[in-house]
Amino acid sequence: MPQAHYEEVQCKTALTRVRGMGFGWSLNPYRGCTHGCHYCYARSTHFAFDLNAADDFSSVVFVKTNIADVLRLELSAPGWRRQRVVIGTATDPYQPIEGTYRLTRAALEACLDFRTPVSIITKSSLVIRDLDILAELARRPGCTVNFSITTLDRALWRQLEPGTAPPAQRLRALKRLAAAGVHAGVLLAPIIPGLTATPENLNAIVRAAASHNAQFLAANVLNLGIGVKEHFLQYLGSEFPWLLGTYRELYPGRYAPENYADPVYAYVKELRAAYALDERELSHAQTPEPKQLALTNL
Repeated sequence: MPQAHYEEVQCKTALTRVRGMGFGWSLNPYRGCTHGCHYCYARSTHFAFDLNAADDFSSVVFVKTNIADVLRLELSAPGWRRQRVVIGTATDPYQPIEGTYRLTRAALEACLDFRTPVSIITKSSLVIRDLDILAELARRPGCTVNFSITTLDRALWRQLEPGTAPPAQRLRALKRLAAAGVHAGVLLAPIIPGLTATPENLNAIVRAAASHNAQFLAANVLNLGIGVKEHFLQYLGSEFPWLLGTYRELYPGRYAPENYADPVYAYVKELRAAYALDERELSHAQTPEPKQLALTNL
């Protein structure tokens, strides 16, 4: 990965209105992400800066140094209804530079002061640094932490997500948050055809989520938007060239077809039931046998 360059910027707004996504507001203290996940849907956001979705996204990071001050102004507005704010929809709010700037923590403090519930999406164990404020948010307005995990295979993890914390570290962080009363769980996302979309991999992640006291697990099959598709296919051509034909068939558009995705979701649903994730009755779980699904052949 190329060396990262950080550019400090002043933002005019902190909150972004979101429609059609199941939540109303998002917040991203940074733009760009040094985690360098090759499949990341947010890569296309760099187009707004005339930068590319490949190396630029993972090496040019914009730091919104005034975001906490702007956020406080927005949360103090008379019309603010204390709706949930999702932090990390276009960048990981706990990528390594957060250790220096602490913008995510400052944003969380603002949300706590203005009794605004939050939901965080991350691949980083750095979130544990803010355990104190996350626990307080959980006790008062509400706090959810979503750990994105695609695989527990260390070799595949290093290839797909070169700048992220090891999955085992994320799981340990999840367990600590859950013990502190934070609503924490796993996003089994994205499920990547040909690489992570196997019954063995899916079962391993759901089992690990359950054993680390995850309070929920959601899943999503890979989608490839404009710019992201070009980068990911180039990456596949370099590292997994035998999958290119499969991807050209599966992804004429942005999303995998339903006849592929639906059996994947059905199997994850079985795993959730088997490991009693909803009820947290983990000690009596039974593992379902892998079925003859489309994913077993990719």
